[in-house]
Amino acid sequence: MKLFGHPGSTCTRKVLTVFAEKGVKPEFNLVDLGKGAQKAPEYLARQPFGQVPALDDDGFQLYESRAICRYLDATLSGQKLTPADPKGGAIMEQWISIEHSHFSPMAMKIVYQKVFHPMRGLPSDEAVVAEGKKGLERSLAVMEKQLAQNAFLAGDSFTLADIMFMPYIEYLYVGKSAEQIEQHERVHAWWKKVSERPSWAIATGKA
Repeated sequence: MKLFGHPGSTCTRKVLTVFAEKGVKPEFNLVDLGKGAQKAPEYLARQPFGQVPALDDDGFQLYESRAICRYLDATLSGQKLTPADPKGGAIMEQWISIEHSHFSPMAMKIVYQKVFHPMRGLPSDEAVVAEGKKGLERSLAVMEKQLAQNAFLAGDSFTLADIMFMPYIEYLYVGKSAEQIEQHERVHAWWKKVSERPSWAIATGKA
């Protein structure tokens, strides 16, 4: 399988984590975001929105990280990352939706200001940071309640739902803006547990 992406991309890291959980190393093709390679015609033919990652499985083309992760879990052997029972699967999908709709948009408001703006020599807009933190608090409160009853977001096993949140929390730490994570005892304990998985070390280039 060929994966087209960038190692610093949150969505690429989700897919790399799934590959690592499955014990599979894809053929990685760097898309140089700094040079605008994601907007080049040859890449747009693969991913029409000019984003990373994109997958090529022997000619089968797929983009959008959440779809790729579901596909990999369904087709690769190894540890299943989707609950087998319908109720567990529905809970997993619920949490993936929470990440997509509520968590990551707020987290990225902070990350852009505290990580990507400084990288480009731009000042942080603290009003945007405050807005992000306010929105993030709601999701974290719901996560805290869920993790009081379960070891992981979708139950007793590590699933795709957990993976979806991980890149954003990692970047909150990079931007020294993870105090909200640490103020939620169960969320913080969950993060320490999932971030120590070997697959995450591989996905983030720490292995």
